Amino acid sequence: MEQQVKYDIMEVCLLAGKILAQNGAETYRVEDTMMRIAASFGIPNSHSFVIPTGIIFSIETAEPTKTKLIRISERTTDLLKVTLVNRVSRNISEGKLTIEQAYKKLQEIETAKMSFSVWTQFIAAAISSGCFLIMFQGGWMDFIPAMVAGGAGFLAMAAFQRAISIKFFSEFLASIIIGCLAYAFVHFGWGYELDKIIIGSVMPLVPGLLITNAVRDLMAGHLLSGLSKGAEAFLTSFAIGGGIAVVLTFL
Repeated sequence: MEQQVKYDIMEVCLLAGKILAQNGAETYRVEDTMMRIAASFGIPNSHSFVIPTGIIFSIETAEPTKTKLIRISERTTDLLKVTLVNRVSRNISEGKLTIEQAYKKLQEIETAKMSFSVWTQFIAAAISSGCFLIMFQGGWMDFIPAMVAGGAGFLAMAAFQRAISIKFFSEFLASIIIGCLAYAFVHFGWGYELDKIIIGSVMPLVPGLLITNAVRDLMAGHLLSGLSKGAEAFLTSFAIGGGIAVVLTFL
């Protein structure tokens, strides 16, 4: 196998792994996808090491082992991109895509803007906040206050994430806004159960997928990734709880 072809296969594997890791895939899924793609292109012996902040990938051939590292600096949740990369991986395994075609499709997936607009997410967060309030045995009289507080908190978090690069700070500020709005609703008689309004409103900020992936990685034996994702989820939850605690302490 020519040297350049091997490097091209590595680039395809690394790009697929990068997209998966950046968009909420589990660690074992990232590693398995990369090794399956390499095997489909004629490299049965490959190794990958994935953590939330980086990927190391190597291939074993007759020549010296080739290894490459890429860093994951930004992470979000976009399960549609995860699904599309899995589809590309299956097409590669079935022999439907060449190296060049696979790399081009992965580049299109990486650069595509597939997430919903901020306002669509705002509406979804607002509705889900009201529904969470009902799920936690809240009254229908608090449905609208929970919607307003939850939607405003999510919108504030999105704005703070763009303006402030410090991780967890946006969740902390957003939870303060949620707590203030919930307190204001109850204080002026527009809401009745402060605790239920707050609980329902902060649920869109809770890192549910991150917690799930942390548990699944730990169960799959990826202890480093599982612990790091669990720590990230804990810090995010701590930031949310800290913001609410500040409001309840001073108001």
